[in-house]
Amino acid sequence: MTAADPGPVVHPVILCGGVGSRLWPLSREHYPKQFLDVGNSGRTLVQQTLERLQGLPSLAAPVVVANEAHRFLVAEQLRGNPLGQARILLEPVGRNTAPALAVAALAALQQSDEAVLAAFPADHLVAEPAALREALGDAVEAAAKGWLATFGIVPTRVETGYGYLQAGPSLPGQDRVYRVERFVEKPDAATAEAYVAAGDHYWNSGMFVLRASDYLAALQAHAPEMLRCCEAAMAAAVADLDFIRLDETAFADCPADSIDYAVMEKTDAAVTVPLEAGWSDLGSWAALLEAGTADAEGNVLMGDVIAEQSSGNYIRAESRLVATVGLDNHVVVETGDSVLVASREAVQSVKAVVQRLQAARRHEAMEHRQVHRPWGSYEGLVRGDRFQVKRIVVNPGCQLSLQKHHHRAEHWVVVKGTARVVRGEETFLLSEDQSTYIPLGEVHRLDNPGKIPLELVEVQSGSYLGEDDITRLEDVYGR
Repeated sequence: MTAADPGPVVHPVILCGGVGSRLWPLSREHYPKQFLDVGNSGRTLVQQTLERLQGLPSLAAPVVVANEAHRFLVAEQLRGNPLGQARILLEPVGRNTAPALAVAALAALQQSDEAVLAAFPADHLVAEPAALREALGDAVEAAAKGWLATFGIVPTRVETGYGYLQAGPSLPGQDRVYRVERFVEKPDAATAEAYVAAGDHYWNSGMFVLRASDYLAALQAHAPEMLRCCEAAMAAAVADLDFIRLDETAFADCPADSIDYAVMEKTDAAVTVPLEAGWSDLGSWAALLEAGTADAEGNVLMGDVIAEQSSGNYIRAESRLVATVGLDNHVVVETGDSVLVASREAVQSVKAVVQRLQAARRHEAMEHRQVHRPWGSYEGLVRGDRFQVKRIVVNPGCQLSLQKHHHRAEHWVVVKGTARVVRGEETFLLSEDQSTYIPLGEVHRLDNPGKIPLELVEVQSGSYLGEDDITRLEDVYGR
């Protein structure tokens, strides 16, 4: 491809599923790692995933596949993205990456029969985007010829936490693209050492470049029931605000599988492009330690942290001071409601903690103390037997649903901005230091007519204070 001939139009596909449970307590089911700024760069991982493609020729607007529960997070974070208005496909249930890419391929084919997909997980780190863009050119050229391309990460160390692929001969006319001889599962240490020493094994990145039509043909050959369900889910999909909702019944019937297992390990058209770009899948706290900037003692410190006589640690404070003395080779992560302390060697087992929290139905597995909503956020401050206090932030121009509660009354005190309140038949404005009372059972609504965020303190009192005590009468967000 040249500047005069930029090649086929590339359709970026961003795969936003997953909950990132190995990065608990920062990553939660309702606010997973792809929507977080894990490196304090000022941009979330999904935003960085899109931005690193900037500057490539012949780019279509992205297709984003996300969990329905994260729809407003996705829409907010993609607003104004540099690649244009995204088409957001909502999965009613998670079915792994192979079905997600299938529905993205079907969406891309609605725009072009020759669409080339460049599929990226939304939660990876690429420290050198220019290197990725260069390798992407080779992958697109191969995909245009009918190959199914993946990126093989050049190993920087012996690693047992990644799957590997073995490269064979290069393609005729493309000496930087290699046939894939085989995919191998996560190896033991001795096997991984042999792979790295051999020089023809690469980490399996989970990033793919292929023609939409070729991927669907491969599904027809190797996973026909998956393709049938995805086609049915797309055929019955409905538009809702900025989203395309896949049909729940058809998609729930779809077999769950990864792109690797469903297609890449079975096809004879798999090729790989070696990539050296400072890549990490950020699959554990140890990966964030390796990706971070360490001090003279080898500590990566984030937030309000004092590390005394401590070395080789990842220490992150989100809401308060964290101090360590004589601590080596550990991970310490503090959030508003939880603290994780783990040795570096054991961080892959954090998922077991999350499973225990889920089994106990504890909210710490699901959401943070600060809970994001399409209109803003709320944060629990104090909770007692029959009362709780929250801080509520409503973004400019946004509103809560018209609603009522059967078990609680509410007191609102505005501390910043202007609130417009509907209470029964009344509508009135409140400014800073003013308050109002919402009796139990009263129909009400809160919105922000101003140009700055509205902040208020809410005191709830009643016999039941759960978030499910809401009867919505009108809601602009379709909840």
